[in-house]
Amino acid sequence: MTKKLTAAAVEKLKPTDKRQEIPDTGSDGLRLIIQPSGAKSWAMRFRRPDGTHAKLTLGPVDLSGREGTGTPVMGAPLTLREARWLATEVTRKRAAGVDFRKQVGETFIEVAADFIKDHKDRRTWADIARMLGLAEDLSPVPGGLADRWRNKRIGEITSNDVHAVIAECIKTGVPGMGAAPRTSNNRGRKMGDALGALFRWATRHRRDAIHVNPMAGVWRPAPPSQRQRVLNARGEIRQADELRQFWAATGIMGQPFGPLFRLLLLTGCRLSEIAEMTRSELSDDLSTLHLPGNRTKNGRPHVVYLSPLAREVLKSVKPIEGCPYVFSTNGRTPVSGFSKAKARLDSLMTVQDWRLHDLRRTAATGMAGLGVPPHIVEAALNHVSGAKAGVAGTYNVEAYTVERKEALERWSFHVHSIVSSK
Repeated sequence: MTKKLTAAAVEKLKPTDKRQEIPDTGSDGLRLIIQPSGAKSWAMRFRRPDGTHAKLTLGPVDLSGREGTGTPVMGAPLTLREARWLATEVTRKRAAGVDFRKQVGETFIEVAADFIKDHKDRRTWADIARMLGLAEDLSPVPGGLADRWRNKRIGEITSNDVHAVIAECIKTGVPGMGAAPRTSNNRGRKMGDALGALFRWATRHRRDAIHVNPMAGVWRPAPPSQRQRVLNARGEIRQADELRQFWAATGIMGQPFGPLFRLLLLTGCRLSEIAEMTRSELSDDLSTLHLPGNRTKNGRPHVVYLSPLAREVLKSVKPIEGCPYVFSTNGRTPVSGFSKAKARLDSLMTVQDWRLHDLRRTAATGMAGLGVPPHIVEAALNHVSGAKAGVAGTYNVEAYTVERKEALERWSFHVHSIVSSK
C-alpha cells in the first residue's frame, strides 16, 4: 500500500498477524511500521553510498493528538508532521554527504565493549560483561550474546530481540554459559538489568547509532520479595540448632570454604568482600580488614573489626606461597565455585531453605537481638540507609569506631557461646 498518510489514517490503521511497513508518499523514504502487537513507529528506508539498503528508526508514533511544536528529536514520540520533518532532515544531510552508515553502523559488540570500559570502576562490571557475552579481556565469549550479535548494529536491535533473549535466559540459560538444568527468573532478571543498563548508556553516548531504547516497555521478571530468613540467631542458646549445625559442618568442610563461610557469619560481610580478601588488606595483628571503595557495594572504604574468634579462624587458613589472596585454590585468583561448596555444606546439615547471603542478615539480626542500636548495626555492615542515608548521611559522618568494634565482638561472643554449648 502506497499513499499519502494522514494523522487520522495513522491512528485508525489496525495491526495484522504480520508486521506492516506502509510508505508515506508525502515524504521520501518515510515508513509507518505497525507491529502485530499494535505498536507503531516511524522509520526511513534509503540506500547507502555503496548501494546497500539501510533502515533508520526515527521513533514511536505519537497518538496523543497534540500538535507538533519545537524541533523533533529522534527517539521521542513523533507525530506525522514531526516524522516528515525528520525524514526531510535526513534526506538533506545525506545529500550534503553525511555518512549515515557510520552514524548508525556501530555494532552491538563494539558498543557493549565501550560500555563495559566506561564502567570498569563499578563493582559489578564483570557480572554485567558476562551477561552481555564478554570475557574479562572484553573478547566475545563463544555462543554468548556479543558473539551472536557481533555484526548486528546497536540501532537495529528490537524489543522482540531483547524479549527473546530474556525468555531464553529464563528457560534454558544465559547464552554462552551452557544449558541450565532448570528455569530461573533470576537469570532473566539479570539479563534484563544488564541490557537495560547498556541501552540506557547507549542512548546517551551513541545518539547517532541508536535512537530508540529497545528495552522500553519490555517485560522482565519482577524482583523477588525481600527475604527474611536468618539462621536462628535470636533464639535462646539452647534453641540455636541451625547455627550449631552450620558451625559443625564448616569445620568438617575444611579449607578454603569452611573458614570463609565462618567469617561471613562473624563479620556480616558480603561474599565477595571475604572471598576476594587479600593479605595486604589485613592489619599485621589481624584485628582489622581494610576494604577499599572498589571492593564495597556502596563504593565507600570500610574497616571491618575482627573479633578474637574471627582472628582464630583467619589464623587457621594456611597461606599459599606467593598468593596475595587469603582464600584461593590455585594460588593466582580468589576462590570460586561457591554453588558446589554450598551444596556440599547443605549435605552436611539438615537446615532448609537458606542462602549464603542469609548469613549477613543473621549477623545483623543477631546484633540487634543483643541490644545493638540499628545505626550501629548498619555502620558495622557498611550499609547506608536510615540514620546514614540522604541528608542525615551528609551531615552525620561519625564512624562509630568503638561501637562497631564492640558490636561485632558481642556478636562473635554470642556465636561462640552457641556453638560451644551442648
